[in-house]
Amino acid sequence: MNYIWEAVGRQPPGQQPSGAETIQKLCDRVASSTLLEDRRDAVRAIKSLSKKYRVEVGTMAMDHLLRILQSDRTDTEILGYALDTLYNIVCSDEEEEPEENQQKQEDDLGARFTEEFIGEPDNITLLLTLLEEFDFHVRWRGVKLLTVLLKSQCAPVQSIVLVSPMGVSRLMDLLADSREVIRNDGLLLLQQLTKGNTAIQKIVAFENAFERLLEIITEEGSSDGGIVVEDCLLLLLNLLKNNSSNQNFFKEGSYIQKMKPWFEVGDDNSGWSAQKVTNLHLMLQLVRVMVSPVNSPGATASCQKAMFQCGLLQQLCTILMATGVPADILTETINTVSEVIRGSEVNQDYFASVNAPSNPPRPAIVVLLMSMVNERQPFVLRCAVLYCFQCFLYKNHKGQGEIVATLLPSTIDASSMSAGQLLCGGLFSADSLSNWCAAVALAHALQDNLTQKEQLLRVQLATSLGKPPVSLLQQSTNILSQGDKLERRGSHVQTKVGLLMLLCTWISNCPIAVMHFLHNQDNVPFVSFYLHTHTYTHTLSHTHTHSLTHAHSTVFVWLQEVELLRAQLQSQSAEIAQLQREKHHSVLCLCLCLCLCQAAAAGDDAVRSELESRLSAQTLKEQVQALLESKELMEKELSSATSSAAIMQTEKSKLQQELQESKKEQDDLLMLLADQDQKILSLKHRLEDLGETIEDEDDLDARDQFDDDDDEEEEECDE
Repeated sequence: MNYIWEAVGRQPPGQQPSGAETIQKLCDRVASSTLLEDRRDAVRAIKSLSKKYRVEVGTMAMDHLLRILQSDRTDTEILGYALDTLYNIVCSDEEEEPEENQQKQEDDLGARFTEEFIGEPDNITLLLTLLEEFDFHVRWRGVKLLTVLLKSQCAPVQSIVLVSPMGVSRLMDLLADSREVIRNDGLLLLQQLTKGNTAIQKIVAFENAFERLLEIITEEGSSDGGIVVEDCLLLLLNLLKNNSSNQNFFKEGSYIQKMKPWFEVGDDNSGWSAQKVTNLHLMLQLVRVMVSPVNSPGATASCQKAMFQCGLLQQLCTILMATGVPADILTETINTVSEVIRGSEVNQDYFASVNAPSNPPRPAIVVLLMSMVNERQPFVLRCAVLYCFQCFLYKNHKGQGEIVATLLPSTIDASSMSAGQLLCGGLFSADSLSNWCAAVALAHALQDNLTQKEQLLRVQLATSLGKPPVSLLQQSTNILSQGDKLERRGSHVQTKVGLLMLLCTWISNCPIAVMHFLHNQDNVPFVSFYLHTHTYTHTLSHTHTHSLTHAHSTVFVWLQEVELLRAQLQSQSAEIAQLQREKHHSVLCLCLCLCLCQAAAAGDDAVRSELESRLSAQTLKEQVQALLESKELMEKELSSATSSAAIMQTEKSKLQQELQESKKEQDDLLMLLADQDQKILSLKHRLEDLGETIEDEDDLDARDQFDDDDDEEEEECDE
């Protein structure tokens, strides 16, 4: 610390200055010294005090340090000291772990000095200019200072950099620096700079960022590389996510093809390091960004095509079927393959042809479905398989037909496990999650495909020995009606929601399926009862509540789609019956009229008389039939009215009984009050016999009123 005393001058013994006094003298020295060496010593002294006396240095020395950066550009040593000091002012000490309250104070202090620093935009422009210095200490410390300013006040600093001439270009030059420390810290700086700013992301991309980042990833060992690879991948995600312009630039620049080597894995996949898992996870996320369902359909389809043509999809499927791959990487790979094939006929056909390296070989779809209905597999993995199955069938009528065909009696192969058999097994297993996954998967096999909805009606299931098989549709509704059994299994909600989703999809816009459903008279009343009696959503977890509410509303609409159709069918049936009766009557009348005409022409009075009597009898019969139908209708209305009257009579009896009980309670209460008054009167008499003066309640009230009046008169007198 000798240089501090040399900078501020020696003090008399016993009169050591305070920290604030020392810093003030050092600042005066910086401002007034004409020799560069003196200013350099003073700035170095301020730097040594900047962590301990952060507030004092930030308050008194910031302006002097900024002037040093402007006036002493030729001396890299003093520039380095000044940049270090400014860094210490705006950044909390990363080497220590302060308590929570202390950390908040430190952060607030850093934000205050950051706002003061960027309050003058020229300060950021000055800092960008200093980054052009090749000197290691100046450039590296400038990078660190700008990074911490971005962390603290990202949006304001981004705005200043964006309008600064060649500002982004200067920062991109950091990636070409041969000194790895500067290059690596430059990656961190660009990560902060590109967060949430589309304009800066585009500029960085057009400054050849993709080419340079992919080169660094390859140089550092791709997925086997270290933290630098992770930083490059995070920067690539910033540049590509939700940025259609950069995504198109990435695709047009043939950078998708350069991603394929990332996913080359060997036969031995055991013992992956945590860093490799992280790197590969980010690489898979980059692929998903390019084919995300939220992108425009045209852009997604173009990227899917490129990924198939360069072999990237094939490489991902290799990882999918490899052994020893960590569970979280396998899950993310399944999600990635899902979005690469979603809606792409060529990619979906290829995926359908992929076989697992087993003996005998099994289709990849079958292997994945085996994991989905296996309750020992992780939940996220099972959900990923369901998503993959959904994407495989999305706009894929051919694939839907192939899946449904594995359930039909004519195509079932007893010697091998098929996708349809796995789905059926999962649909009726004891595991509720398997029930839900299998039901949703089957629903996707039927989505917007009338042919497969009708084909699935042919599926028959053997329920138990000695009993005839039942249709898949009927068995599904049978399980829905077994609420008590599902409750005992603890899977009431998941199973029912899945089955309801399946039935909604199946019956939607499929009249034949509706007819099959209505063929069982218990189905519609059960669904109606189900909707009116289960408000059980309040007892569920948040995850289940969302799915159940959606299914509940869907089923309600569907039930209205069913009730309306049933009413239409009933109306049409009645109309048909009426038309048939009218037709029969008209034909009969026509025949009789012909006969009458023939008889009249032949002059046969006896035959004509007989035909006239038959016609009158037939007409009378029709009238009697109409009267009987009217009578039957009136009897039904009378029965309904009688039933309503009986219900009202029951309610009346209940109300009369309640009235009698209330009267009885009132009489009992009056008797208790009378007894109480009698006891009070008896006690008063006894007190009077003992010589006590007893005042009535009316006397007491009157006396209280008199006292109140006296008090009011006294107050008026006082006034």
